[in-house]
Amino acid sequence: MLFSDTYFTIDEPSTGLYKEKGSKFIARALPVKSESEVKAVLEALRKEYFDARHHCYAYVIGADKSAWRMNDDGEPSGTAGRPIHGQILSFDLTNVLVVVIRYFGGTKLGVSGLIQAYKTATQDALSQARIVEKTVNEVYQLKFKYPAMNDVMRIIKEENLLLLDNQYDIECSITYKVRRMKADDVNAKFRKTYDNEIIYLRTE
Repeated sequence: MLFSDTYFTIDEPSTGLYKEKGSKFIARALPVKSESEVKAVLEALRKEYFDARHHCYAYVIGADKSAWRMNDDGEPSGTAGRPIHGQILSFDLTNVLVVVIRYFGGTKLGVSGLIQAYKTATQDALSQARIVEKTVNEVYQLKFKYPAMNDVMRIIKEENLLLLDNQYDIECSITYKVRRMKADDVNAKFRKTYDNEIIYLRTE
């Protein structure tokens, strides 16, 4: 089976809530694209909910869901991060961070009670979210000589490519984004133009 070039994520933050025996679990689901972005969001939420007992979280990043992590933040092992992560997978999402903020109500919930609380709060947040399907895109730089300009521009127009950067001189270059499933065909067309070089930059 070929790797799919689409994935599901959320396009804006959403919030969920679960209450049990005086404890309050506030789930915040947010779209993220990198682990550095996760770190920044976590810092911001810890400041916003500075008086909470726990800030437990899980995230999944990448179209292939290859980058992921879960954190219990002081709760018994496996009672918070794992059920949060499980719900992200259950909704088949990526590029998502869910942080569940707990305000302790004075009564311990036990292992099963905690698992249920973190799972339900996360489920509520993701149920409120607007889920969108996105394509996996690859970004390339094309270096070419000026005489090939017309051919290059024709291919850009035909393939409806998104240009991210360009430089037109004797030595020209463009940076373009193309859907993964079309990348090989588009690059083959570019290679037929005069004296060029295609450099893969990244996948997003």
